[in-house]
Amino acid sequence: MADEQQAPTAADPQNAQNPNQLDPAFFDCVNEYLELTNKQSQQQGVRRISMASLYAAARFNAHVYLVSVKPIHAAGERKDFLDYMTTMYRRMLNEHLDGMGQERGIDVGESELAAEYAAAGVQVGRVGPTPAGDYVASAGAVPPAASNE
Repeated sequence: MADEQQAPTAADPQNAQNPNQLDPAFFDCVNEYLELTNKQSQQQGVRRISMASLYAAARFNAHVYLVSVKPIHAAGERKDFLDYMTTMYRRMLNEHLDGMGQERGIDVGESELAAEYAAAGVQVGRVGPTPAGDYVASAGAVPPAASNE
């Protein structure tokens, strides 16, 4: 999809200076969304809200794809879009399992990203921070409340 590959612009000065740094407004959006899901999970349970969040994300991202791709290319680019999105989600899930597992002192097993972490000089596990841990810390994100569901 085109917007993921666009170069930083003058209208986005945060990313123009450091394209690898996420805009703090991104974390504000994430935190606002997590506040809503935490509130809903207290009423509906974490499993139901987890499924609702996944369903909503899939629906929204299908919408984004269809408004971003030229209609004539939609069928031909579908598989690439699905591969891109599932790979990105799996990576995010790995990063958060690594970071939250470390933060909570839970052995979550070997990360699928261990080789990348090692190449970047990041120690994985209880010994050192992970990228997701940095994201969570810098965003001031609050993990969902524990549940017995």
